[in-house]
Amino acid sequence: MSVAGGNRRIDSRSSEPLRELAEQALSRTAGAPLVPGNQVHLLQDARENYPAWLAAIESAQRSILFENYIIENDATGARFVEALAARARAGVQVRVIYDWFGGLGLGTRRLLAPLSAAGAEVREFNKPWIGSPFGWMQRDHRKMMAVDGRVGYVSGLCVSARWEGDARRGIAPWRDTGIEITGPAVVDLERAFAQVWAAAGTPLPAAAYTDASTLARTGDTTLRVMANQPNHANLYRLDQLIATMATRTLWLTDAYYVGLVSYVQALRAAAQDGVDVRLLVPGVSNLVAVSTLSRAGYRALLEAGIRVFEWNGPMLHAKTAVADGLWARVGSTNLNITSWIGNYELDVAIEDARFAAKMEALYEEDLTHATEIVLSTRNRVRPAIPARVRRSQHGRRPRGRFRGSASRAAAGALRIGNAVGAAMRNRRELGPAETGTLVLVSAVTLLLVVVSLLWPMVVAAPLSLLGLWVAVSLLVRTVVLRRRGDPAADGAAHDKRKP
Repeated sequence: MSVAGGNRRIDSRSSEPLRELAEQALSRTAGAPLVPGNQVHLLQDARENYPAWLAAIESAQRSILFENYIIENDATGARFVEALAARARAGVQVRVIYDWFGGLGLGTRRLLAPLSAAGAEVREFNKPWIGSPFGWMQRDHRKMMAVDGRVGYVSGLCVSARWEGDARRGIAPWRDTGIEITGPAVVDLERAFAQVWAAAGTPLPAAAYTDASTLARTGDTTLRVMANQPNHANLYRLDQLIATMATRTLWLTDAYYVGLVSYVQALRAAAQDGVDVRLLVPGVSNLVAVSTLSRAGYRALLEAGIRVFEWNGPMLHAKTAVADGLWARVGSTNLNITSWIGNYELDVAIEDARFAAKMEALYEEDLTHATEIVLSTRNRVRPAIPARVRRSQHGRRPRGRFRGSASRAAAGALRIGNAVGAAMRNRRELGPAETGTLVLVSAVTLLLVVVSLLWPMVVAAPLSLLGLWVAVSLLVRTVVLRRRGDPAADGAAHDKRKP
């Protein structure tokens, strides 16, 4: 990326040290090395991602590492399970991770039973247990696959028929983005998989990793594999840094945008400094509440000159960024706090002008299917085209039991907390867009007050059960920790096992 100060570009004769400093900042912030010698292909929607995934599975000779937040028990999920099971029966080492919450109510465990029977190893990530009442909120939100150390895939796509749509019923596919990688960086994808595999059970054996020395260069694309872990916030810091360093353009696509104040400030500062900042989000979301909360943050963006667009389709699920025609990001991380900080996420940052140009072209194509949101003459947030036209463009709202991740619910809670906190402490000026949030919180609070006065047990019983669960979990944790740290107890237990 180029380096500039304000709107004033720095003289090229003195910019080299600053470029080196910027490169160092990117490496340290991302927490991932820059890997040269790769080839990267951009894959759009399920029509390009799924066939590539299945072809790679069918060609596997040694190992398949498959990790996805959701693997739904439908025709699409069955197709993938059949392909994976066939390779497992052929002697390929197949390992699969899916998220407990992501698969809840979608029949994932039943769907994957034949895969386990075929010899594959299947792990369910972070199922709730009594010793961790709130641990279930930490999710494996990654979507990746690595095959034979030869080819890897990173995307925002889950495995579900919703991503393919149904042409016979007039249901369009979900809009999403992924990439295919060949070259030395595939080893980094294997290491990323190993992080979650170890978090869900016994670590991968050393023989499961591809020897990096055997991987030849396949191209000249340089990239970073950013395997974000809970509480590390590497990608959050990187996103802020990119917003700070961009000098010409910063184009963002996000499915569940709920920007933190510090990130919004970084975007606003970039826009006010002349950077063309754009944000593309769903117009009709599978999570209506989160979409409403996202819109509450539009005003702060629009007032700074950031252009906001809503996708005119059933669902926009991509999580991408492209900056200055030189840097791009594709992966699973949404622009909200729990995706940045609370989940296992996986993204790839590509530093290549040719790939960035493809991302820019795809972004501009997407905007032809989107509606721009503007401030009206009365300073109100509104679509740039009449509502009746916009409704006809959006098509059908996604329906069914499909859920978003716990991170999106937490992000929504954060948006509510920010608005309520600002109103109570008068720490910042609230905009008209946030009145809906305040009305909702007021109504829910009044309802809880009325219920607690008229039927106190309705409130007391759930709170008591939650308190009991927390108390029991703390006792269980205490016993486990004491046994781990008490040599005498360990010795006594050893003596008891003697014949």
